[in-house]
Amino acid sequence: MTAIKTIPPLLLAVLLAGCAAKPQPQIYAWDNYQNALYEYYTTQSSPQEQISALNQLIEKARASGKQVPPGVHAQLGLLYSNTGQMELAMAEFNAEKTQYPESAQYIDFLTSKNKGAVK
Repeated sequence: MTAIKTIPPLLLAVLLAGCAAKPQPQIYAWDNYQNALYEYYTTQSSPQEQISALNQLIEKARASGKQVPPGVHAQLGLLYSNTGQMELAMAEFNAEKTQYPESAQYIDFLTSKNKGAVK
């Protein structure tokens, strides 16, 4: 305890500042994902507008070299499924499973209802 009292306050501040965690770079390109979802679920946007917003997010993520956030491909797959575009839906569901293997059980649940519809 006495050792701490003998350390000059400025030196103590410098030592503690060196221990502060540096901010980690964001690995996902979230862009406007949360806003787009909110607008869709509060019926402020149509499925087509949501599809467009999510496709733009995916393109921006690729252009910036960042990963697409978890759930984006699954949400896009659901939108395609709801608009009758089953081939595109299955492609998005598979993209979600490939990028996030931990989502496989959820994606399998979503696609098990439509196995007969997609050939």
